[in-house]
Amino acid sequence: MIKNITVIGSGTMGNGIAHVFAQHGFAVQLVDMKVEALEKAIDTITRNLDRQLNKGAITDEIKQATLKNIKTGTDLANAVANAQLVIEAATENPEIKLGIFKQLSDLCGPDTILATNTSSISITRIAAVTKTPGNVIGMHFMNPVPVMQLVEVIRGYATTDTVTNAVMELSKQLNKVPVEVNDYPGFVANRILMPMINEAIYTLFEGVAGVHGIDTVMKLGMAHPMGPLQLADFIGLDVCLAILNVLYDGLGNQKYAPCPLLVNMVMAGHLGAKSGSGFYKYTAGSKELVVADKFSKG
Repeated sequence: MIKNITVIGSGTMGNGIAHVFAQHGFAVQLVDMKVEALEKAIDTITRNLDRQLNKGAITDEIKQATLKNIKTGTDLANAVANAQLVIEAATENPEIKLGIFKQLSDLCGPDTILATNTSSISITRIAAVTKTPGNVIGMHFMNPVPVMQLVEVIRGYATTDTVTNAVMELSKQLNKVPVEVNDYPGFVANRILMPMINEAIYTLFEGVAGVHGIDTVMKLGMAHPMGPLQLADFIGLDVCLAILNVLYDGLGNQKYAPCPLLVNMVMAGHLGAKSGSGFYKYTAGSKELVVADKFSKG
């Protein structure tokens, strides 16, 4: 039975994954290169637990037990020494991920399951740099992890049935809904989502409608909880661009080519919510949705 989990990367996805596993009784090692990043992650997890507590979703006992189940550190070898499952949630950069998995291949035992939270990078490519490609799998959690039910479970070319079944069952233990998919660019979620976001950006770029109008049509007309441009800001425009490039390079179809407006925004550093400006502008402490000055006349 899998009980010992290591999560690599303490950013938005990493701390969310650590939170969910710890809340369900797993022993979690959360590892990052910087102590400051780990401290920030624990602060975030604590705030999110307090939010659950205030809503009556958990008790104070569950909150305290969750925090107790998480240990932090900067030493990767020590963090994975007893891991039965390692989940990599580092930056969505192929070279970084390949480097981590090369290290894991040397540090982990032959039975350790090696999972990546990548949203678009090939599982087969990642597995190829390890000694145990059959143990490598994708676990694509959705953001915010404690709230979203879906987990895309992505089989690489060599991923075994045993590993796939174990990860599917593990996801259910977290009260998530796992969906098994095969390893093709974008998997399912982003192969469908990113072209929609890209088309919304093209619709803005070509002057069909403004930011607010595009998002309103999709929210009220298509029952989307969030418009595609707001969602792009939430995901991060740099992340959207990276995923579209993976789709375009992997599938060779012009329909996946990123809109020039998206490319320019990323080059200019307008990355969405995390940079304070994207299609909307974001002010600390404010929940009001305000169109960015660049597009306010649209």
